[in-house]
Amino acid sequence: MVSIGYFLACEEFAPQELVRQAKLAERAGFERLWISDHFHPWQDSQGQAAFVWSVIGALSEAVSLPVGTAVTCPTFRIHPAIIAQASATAAVQLGGRFTLGVGTGEALNEHILGHAWPPAPVRLQMLEEAVNLMRRLHTGKRTTFHGDYYTVEDARIYTLPDEPVPMAVSAFGPVATKMAARIGDAFATASPNAELVQLYRDSGGGQRVVQGGMKVCYAETEEAGLDLAHRLWATELLPGQVPSTLTRPKDFAAAAELVSREAVGQQMVCGPDVERHRAAVQNYVDAGFDELYVQQIGPNQDEFFRVWGEQVLPSFR
Repeated sequence: MVSIGYFLACEEFAPQELVRQAKLAERAGFERLWISDHFHPWQDSQGQAAFVWSVIGALSEAVSLPVGTAVTCPTFRIHPAIIAQASATAAVQLGGRFTLGVGTGEALNEHILGHAWPPAPVRLQMLEEAVNLMRRLHTGKRTTFHGDYYTVEDARIYTLPDEPVPMAVSAFGPVATKMAARIGDAFATASPNAELVQLYRDSGGGQRVVQGGMKVCYAETEEAGLDLAHRLWATELLPGQVPSTLTRPKDFAAAAELVSREAVGQQMVCGPDVERHRAAVQNYVDAGFDELYVQQIGPNQDEFFRVWGEQVLPSFR
């Protein structure tokens, strides 16, 4: 059966609330946590963007669940050597229950230091080199590295977990999925796409863990849930390269105006119908996912955890 975790949204909630949600998730029976890594929210209406590594430190003292980033970009805003150190420390704090999720990122977060935003093939090359470098540093050996994109001189990470930090590689298309199978310890994606899962496994992923994420908005009525989901997360439905190339939250807000409420309702379960919530999970089970992380949109967190803990999670144990 799929292992169901909770997806903590740094773009929507302040650090203290994220820790509170993590505690609620553990009490409700969620088995693990994902947490997003952003410098900006997708749009100003979301309102937050905490520094993820500080929140992970707090989570390590607050809950006993495994934690993974979904996902960290180790190529522009923060050098991969620093991400290697941060992730090693997180793994020590969490007693080895940490997975570093990595991806090629979005200009929204990564352009802030003035880097040019290269095309997707270059970003994939940079990610592969970054993963290679981080794996070397996670051995604890003194490392000198001269790559096409990164240079490290006489670097050594001293605070290390007992086992190397596992890395889950995020991908949404076939080229990136094949790379994820080649360089990652797990595969992370968003939609319940059985063909992509099979491609990952056939391309070398084998039986390694496949992770998925989805958003829901449990609310008193479907209309109330849809209002929140459309206002806060219509950006999820932006097509193609749009999510990776826009640079400002207000640009995302403008683009999101083109996304209809009906389209959001077709992709995200909104409202109180527990059978629809169960069916959304089942889609990922049927597609062959090993782990699923669910994010509740909006302020109705306590009721969400109560209902899911009592009526949804038990159906998948």
